Order: sequence, then structure tokens, then C-alpha cells
Amino acid sequence: MVPELLLCLGLGCAGALSPTCLSAQFRRPGDYILGGLFPFGKDTLNLSMRVEPTPVVCERLNTDGLIWALGMKFAVDEINNSTSLLPGVTLGYDIYDSCFEPLVALQASLMFLTRNDTTGIGILCDSTDCQPRVTAVIGPHKSDLSLVTAKLFSTFFIPQVSYAASSEKLSNSELFPSFYRTLPGDKNVVEAVVQLLNRFGWNWIATVASDDEYGQGAQELFLSTAANNNICIAFEGIIPTDVTEPSDKKQLEDVINLINRTKVNIVVLFAYTLSAQALMEQAIKMGLSKKVWIGSQAWMLSDLPASIPNIQSIGTVLGFVTKTGTVPGFQKYVADLFTSVQQDEFCQQSRELNRLMSTNVLDLQCQECDNISLGDLSFLLSITQVQPVHMAVYSVAYALHRALGCTYKACPKTPIRSWQLLYYMDALPFEVNGQSYRFDQSHSTNTGYKLILWSWKNGILTYLPVGDYKESLHIEEPQIQFHTPDQKAPTSECFRHCKPGQIRRVKGSNLCCYDCTDCAENTFWNSQDSSSCTPCLQQQWAPPQSTQCYERSERFLFWDEPLTIALLVLMSITILLTCLTALLLLRNLQTPLVQAAGAERSLFALLCLGLLSLSCCLYVGKPSDTHCAMQEVVHALCLNGCFSTFFIKTLEITLVTEFPSYAPSLLRWVTHRRSWLLVALCLLVQGLLCLCHLYLGPAYLAPDYKSQPTEVLLVCSTKSWAAFALLHSLNGCLALLCFLGTFMVQTLGKKYNLARGITFAILIYFVIWIFFVAIFATLGTVLRPISQIATILIISLGILVTNYAPKCYIILFKPEMNTVDCFQNFIQEEPEEDSANKQ
Repeated sequence: MVPELLLCLGLGCAGALSPTCLSAQFRRPGDYILGGLFPFGKDTLNLSMRVEPTPVVCERLNTDGLIWALGMKFAVDEINNSTSLLPGVTLGYDIYDSCFEPLVALQASLMFLTRNDTTGIGILCDSTDCQPRVTAVIGPHKSDLSLVTAKLFSTFFIPQVSYAASSEKLSNSELFPSFYRTLPGDKNVVEAVVQLLNRFGWNWIATVASDDEYGQGAQELFLSTAANNNICIAFEGIIPTDVTEPSDKKQLEDVINLINRTKVNIVVLFAYTLSAQALMEQAIKMGLSKKVWIGSQAWMLSDLPASIPNIQSIGTVLGFVTKTGTVPGFQKYVADLFTSVQQDEFCQQSRELNRLMSTNVLDLQCQECDNISLGDLSFLLSITQVQPVHMAVYSVAYALHRALGCTYKACPKTPIRSWQLLYYMDALPFEVNGQSYRFDQSHSTNTGYKLILWSWKNGILTYLPVGDYKESLHIEEPQIQFHTPDQKAPTSECFRHCKPGQIRRVKGSNLCCYDCTDCAENTFWNSQDSSSCTPCLQQQWAPPQSTQCYERSERFLFWDEPLTIALLVLMSITILLTCLTALLLLRNLQTPLVQAAGAERSLFALLCLGLLSLSCCLYVGKPSDTHCAMQEVVHALCLNGCFSTFFIKTLEITLVTEFPSYAPSLLRWVTHRRSWLLVALCLLVQGLLCLCHLYLGPAYLAPDYKSQPTEVLLVCSTKSWAAFALLHSLNGCLALLCFLGTFMVQTLGKKYNLARGITFAILIYFVIWIFFVAIFATLGTVLRPISQIATILIISLGILVTNYAPKCYIILFKPEMNTVDCFQNFIQEEPEEDSANKQ
């Protein structure tokens, strides 16, 4: 603080016991009058009790508003003392209290619209000719107040320059053509806050706003911008602007409870000083844990939140304030003014100047200012931003300079309508303290922001600059000491950036809050922070948490697999046993046993069994539609060739045992050469059934992508179970007739029972098929061809063991049983030609 201010501080404190005439300093006559709207008062006393249009009364001096008003007074006095800006003319001012209340600001605004030396508003006159009391208006400070007054002043095209209203709604120059402001709009500070959050990786935050135009407008902008920057809003709250009602206190408590419940470490606060103060007081009272509070100029530099008892326990306070310079000479000017307002002669002159202004107006100036001393302002004078007010006054002065056609020596005192200033404010820059400024298309000035930190040293608050922002953010991170034990930035994350192969899964009710989940099998991650995994193509696969798909390998019954080799060995053994049996029967073809068993027909049956066993090779290797169709056809035909011989032998046994009187005449059709006609007939019918099967629904190659995660199983699938049943129906019928014709046949004495071998062979066939159908219908893996091979081999071995093994045993080890007596019932018939000769 300058030495002169320190000197005057003592004088101010010494005179603080007696009232001053500071309230008389806010009206001065001049050639051109500037209206001023500043928040001198904090609270309205009678707003809720008004039943008639009486003036609204405000109390509790707001020192920020007083300093801003003094800044306007200083700028006007500085311009009047200048010999180059408006030489020869003087600016006057008429400053009123806006009291944080639109109704109060509107009352003062209506006074500004009255015509000179009258109390009437020129509504009925031509607006281009009417000149209201003021040439331009400086203020007000709040966005909701400015929205009310801007509509009024824009109707008459009266220039209005605000020094603190930042709502983006005011950026619409079509709705508010005469509204200007000497600070950026909320869009800029919101972008700065979002960049700050991203810089520290804070993506799980709460945002709280005051229930007014500034708070809700800034919060709405922040929510949309945050959503586009992967910032998750855990909670968005609204706090009342008037916290005197019991319901308002309950609302504050609910906000604090929700902040605590969401467990966020970052709170973004868009509010004016009174609302911010009430929220922080309640947070301290309820013991809210320390947070990082991110604020804006609306409350960051105010003495109200900073003066809350135990405010250090709130945590870390960071915020953006408009980047402005100091106003040279202002602090000395204020110190001299506080010295002067204690002098009777100065006060007498001030009252005389006030009487030169119109007296037919309400007294809405600073009523509490006479009871304040310089000591009450000493701290705020060094931190309150006065330059926006200073710039606002100079922007109007430069427009007036150009509208009047001033030179550096003199200005003509010609009548100027307020609307005539707008062109010069839009088109041309203005200069303040050697620096040039101009209004952009939204009638704002973008000077950028400073990032400041509330820094406490020995219980004294200092505002420490730790960065700046203008389109991009620069932070001096080592200077920021957070409230954490290590003084490093706390974490506040609801989600993390997912790793490759992971996707977002929404967590709880917060749609933008999620966990990272691995992509499941056969899906892959194809873009950063994707919310879903992309399925692989059918012929591809992917492991969990994969970033790409891989081609599936084909899986079928390979020739070199151990299980395949074991089955092929068993098949070879079965074929070998079949061949050995056939050779043994062939060598003993003329013996009674072989003749009774069917002789050549037995050899044909063994040939069919050998081919049936050999057909197992069709089930090994990479299948195709042709292989699949051949498997069932070959199986049915080979089995039919074997069963047809069993059927002929069954008919023979049935005739001999059950119908002996008809046997001599009928046996000729089931023995010797004529029996081959029945074999051929059976094969022919089976062949027709095979053609029907191929037409109706043959087995086909069906790739199986579900059974194995990394492989595609190439298996044969049954297209039509009806066609499958039709294909095997004849063999089933033959087997059933063979079983019915042989299972009750008895043999006297110790003779060999030829029927018993067929019975057990058919019984094994039925048992194996029951198991096979059940297994085959449910298996969808590489085990399906294994089950088919196993079924074929078991049936072949079963027939060999039950029907042919006893015969081989008799031939080899019981030759005494291989006689005509043992088999005379089955070898009585002679060839047909011999019988005819005998007759």
C-alpha cells in the first residue's frame, strides 16, 4: 500500500467516531451526466412486507459496492481534470444503490430515464429527440440486475456499461444493443475452469450455483462444456440467494449432505458473495471434509467469504478473476477523500453541489456510507478490482469525445443524444492508462483471467497468483499448496481412462461415471474410451481384453490324433477278425455247420461287416457335404447287407421250428440261390431309401463356432431327423423281425442253436443304437464322429462275437459237433433240380 494511504489511514481511523459526508459525494452536476448503479446495501428490509409501491429499503453496507462507486467517481474526476479527453466540458454523475435487488435497480433506472429538469419519462415523445437525465449508465454488477435494466435502456438505446455482469445472455447484441461490459462473458471463465480440471485430472466433481441468473447461467454452460470434456458431474446443486428463511437453511443442508454423499473432492461454485458465504458457513458448521473449491470473480475477492470464522478448514480455494491492472492514484484518491469528508467546509461544498442536481428524486444513495472509515476499506482497497469500473467510464468518455468532435484543446457543448454514442463505442477503441481496449461483437472486452489461490500465512489471507488464462491455461503448479498432507493435488476420479481392451460400464445412477470392464471373449475394443465391445466375425475369435480378432483354426478328427489312432487300430483289428472269420468259413464251406449257417451268405455278411468297419475312415479328416452324406448311406447299405442274410436265416429257422408242415415247400425260397433274390430285394429297397434320404435331408457340414472359443468345429449335422429315421427304418425292421423270429427258438439236446447268435447280435445292435441316438443328438463337438466310429465298431465286433465266434470255436475246437446230425434240420433241402428228378 502506498505511503500516503498509510498516513491517511490513521487520520481516517481517528475520525471514525464522528459521521462524515461521504454519502453526499455520489451526485455531481455536469454538462453530461453518467448514471451509476452500485450495490451499496446487502439486504432489503421490507421487500416481503410491501403491500404498496413504497421504496425498497436496504441496509448493511457492502464495501465492495462502495469501492466500485468510488472508482467511478475517481474516473469522472480524472477525466474532468484531463486537458485532452473532454476539454471544455465536464462530466457529472448520479450514483444509486442497486442493493442486489432488481426492483431497487429498476427504480433508479427509471430516474435515469426522466427528462432533464422534469420527473416525467419521455415515452410519448420521439425517442430520437428525447434526452433523458443521463447520457450513459455504468453498472449494475449482477447479471440478473443487468438483464432487467438492459431491456429498459436498450428500448431507448441508452449506453449501459457493466463492470461485473458476465451472463452469456447479455452477449446477444440483437436483444441488448446498448449493453456493454468491461469483462469477458461466462463462456470464457467456464472454459478456463474446465481446462483447470483437466490439467489436474479431476473428472468427478460437484457444481453448485446460486439461484440467480449468473449462477444458473454459468452452471448450465459449465455442464455442457464439462460433458464434452469427459468430466463427470456427481452432483449439481442450487443454493438460495436469500438465506434468511428456514427453508433456505434446509436447502443449504441438503446441498452439503449431497456433496458429502457423493464423496467428491472438487466443488465448482458459481455464486455471488452472499450465497457463497452462506454455503461455506454451513459447510464449516456441518463439518464437511476439506475440498478444493473452484470459484470465479463473483466471490473470490470478496471480504465476506474470506471473513468467515475458521474459513481455513474449508480446504483449498482456487479461482479465476479478470486480469486487470491497477488504477494509478486511486488509493491515494480514496485516502484524501476520507480526509476531506471529515472537514465541514468540504462537506458544505458537497451539499451545495448536490442541490444543483434535481431535488425531485428519491434518496437511494449510500445511506450507510457516512458511518464508515478508511480503516474499514484498507484491506479491500488493495484487492478489489476497480479497473473494470474505470474502463467503463473511459469507454463512454471516448465515445462522447468522438461524438462531440472534440479536439485536444476544446469540445463543443452541443446536445448529444445517448443513442448517438453507440456507433463510436462499437467501432472504435478506447484507451485507459496507456493501454488500448475495444468491445468485441458481443460488446465485451476479453482481458483474460488470473488464477489465484487463497493462501494463509499466520492467519492472514493473501491472494496468490498461480497462473493465467487467455485461450489457453498456464499454471505454476509448484506454487499451489493443497490441503492434503503432502500438499499435492488430491484425486477426484469417478472413472479412469480404460486400458486397451476395456470398455466403460456405467456405475450407479451417474451416467457419466463408470468402471472399466474387460471385453469378453470373442469381442474386441476398437476405439479409445468406447462404451461397447465389437463382436468378432463368426469365423474369428478373441481372448478377453482383446484389441483385435484372430482367425479360428479348423477343428475336426485329425488322422494323427491319439484317439483317432486308437480307433483306427481297433478298426483294423475288427477288419482283421472279420477276414480271418471269412477265411475260416471259406475253408470249411462244405461242412454241416457252415452250410447250416448259410454258406455263401455268411461270407457275404462278413464282407458287409468288413466294409462297414472300413467306412470308419469316412469319419476321419476334414469333412465336407459329400463326406457327410456318404457316411450315413454307406453305413445303412453295409448294415442292410448283413441284416438281410440274418433275415433269411431267421425265416428258415422260423419255417423249420414253427411251421414244419409248410417247410418243405417254402424253404426253397429262403435257401441256396433263391435266397439271393431276397438279399438283392433288401439292398434294392435300402438303396431307394438312401435316395429318399439324400433328397429329403442328407447330413451336411455344419461349422460349430460355439463349442470351442478359438476353433471352428467341422462336424456333420443331421438336416432332417425324419429323413434319418427313414434311412434306417428298413434295417430296424429287419433287426426287429430277426429278433422276434429267433429269441424263442429252442434246440433239443446238446445241439448248437443257430438262432441264438442272431438273437444276441440283434440285441447288441438295439442297445448300441439306443445309446448312440441319445449321444449323437446332444453332441456338437469333435466327439460326434468318434461316437459314430465307436458305434460302428461295437456293432461289428458284437456281431462277430455273438454270431460268428461260436461257429469258429466249433470248427476249430469242437469238430465232433460239426456233423449232419447236429444241423440236419437246416441242411435237408437239396437243390431244386435234384428234387424234381427224385419225384
